[in-house]
Amino acid sequence: MKRQVLCGDVKIGGGAPISIQSMTNTHTADVAETMRQIDRLTEAGCEIIRLAVPDMDAAVALKEIKRRSRIPVVADIHFDYRLALAAMESGVDKIRINPGNIGDEENVRKVVELAKARRIPIRVGVNSGSLEKDIVKRDGGVTAEGLAESALRNVHLLEKFDFENIVISLKSSNVKMNDQAYRIVDAACDYPLHIGVTEAGTPARGRTKSAAGIGALLLAGIGDTMRVSLTADPVQEVLFARELLDVLDIRKSGIEIVSCPTCGRTEVDLEQVIARVEEGLEPLKQAFESDGTAHIKIAVMGCVVNGPGEAREADIGVACGKAKGVLIAGGEILRQVAEEDIPKELVKLAEEYAENTYGIHTI
Repeated sequence: MKRQVLCGDVKIGGGAPISIQSMTNTHTADVAETMRQIDRLTEAGCEIIRLAVPDMDAAVALKEIKRRSRIPVVADIHFDYRLALAAMESGVDKIRINPGNIGDEENVRKVVELAKARRIPIRVGVNSGSLEKDIVKRDGGVTAEGLAESALRNVHLLEKFDFENIVISLKSSNVKMNDQAYRIVDAACDYPLHIGVTEAGTPARGRTKSAAGIGALLLAGIGDTMRVSLTADPVQEVLFARELLDVLDIRKSGIEIVSCPTCGRTEVDLEQVIARVEEGLEPLKQAFESDGTAHIKIAVMGCVVNGPGEAREADIGVACGKAKGVLIAGGEILRQVAEEDIPKELVKLAEEYAENTYGIHTI
């Protein structure tokens, strides 16, 4: 088990739940616009927010942002150690630095001393795009071993100044390299790991890369906090992160629909049935997302081969036959309904389940 680090009131590592992070894409110095985005991200389920600090105006603005944010604030620092000092003076909950790019050891020491005094954790963040030149030259390019060496080299630099309040990330846009690098560092130390696949791309491509890269690590028990990186509204990062944790049975929330791929045995228009179910569930979906912990599993199965079994394992479900379906709830058969009535009947059962189980109801 990894040691535990506190980012504000969010625990990272030490057996704590995996926390979801994102990063604003506003100008940090624009407090009003930045806070609007942070509030949207918070409502979507973001638990830690990171902000770029490219200049002193941004570092100073963090004080007001920290005062107004409902979730812990992380300052993302590169090149100028003075920005790290100013961000900590503004009261941020954590800083993210690459110690190798903020100057000589004396600059790193100044950052570490203030972080120790204020009990602020440091995330050592290494990326394949900014790997130290000596490592790249030696290895003939970026490698998983080089990424791991860079991360551990920078961790050792912080340890040199008697600092161990550390989180590590070492991201690559290459999913395989990313996986190998994290596994090396996971085996080498007990610091908690922030995982993700950097620069994953547009939502369509980025979700695939993130599902493969982050999912593989999570299934191996690697990762204590995470960010899905998408070229999109960062709210999409948070929603997909929640979905990923859900399908991996790590954190269950929201509405999970299980459905079969259909085959020659299917005797209903299952695609149309599911489309109408999803449409009818939209108000309930929004209520579940606002709650953040509620979960319901709904099985919509096209035939009698696997249908009854899957429906019994779900909270509610339907096993379809010829132009009809059998409704099941809590593992018990309820009644038979016509194909055209399946969507509204499933939605009704879902609403009843939500109200009876979580006290959630829609208007």
